[in-house]
Amino acid sequence: MRTHPAIAIATGILVGFGLKLVFFSAPTVAADVGSTERVSIDVSEMHRQIKNLPVENFHDMTFGFSNGG
Repeated sequence: MRTHPAIAIATGILVGFGLKLVFFSAPTVAADVGSTERVSIDVSEMHRQIKNLPVENFHDMTFGFSNGG
């Protein structure tokens, strides 16, 4: 008969959490769609303009095999 207090505590926690969600929920915000500008980025042009990026070499042991070197 020890399950009754546990069920009562769990029910109380669930009810309290539900009331918290109802009374303290964040206000919904209506976004103004017209206020944002559409921006397009040409990624292929960015790739063509990038020169001499730093490269980091590391010993990849993804599959647990050595590359022989």
